[in-house]
Amino acid sequence: MTETNHARLSDLIIGHPEVTSFSELERLVAHAAESGIMHLEFDLKPDYKDTPKKWEWLLEASFTRGLRYE
Repeated sequence: MTETNHARLSDLIIGHPEVTSFSELERLVAHAAESGIMHLEFDLKPDYKDTPKKWEWLLEASFTRGLRYE
């Protein structure tokens, strides 16, 4: 895999300090999928007050569907 189609969740969070909630992170993850990222590594748990217990499942769903349901 090349770097252009692989991303770490931590890199997305660090690169976007304007994201301050889990719901905003879901949208960012959907945008990443639309921009050509093929694989997203969940290398850390998001530290937002509204991060749900099933955060990995929800982010995977956002990544898989992309922006199709906005």
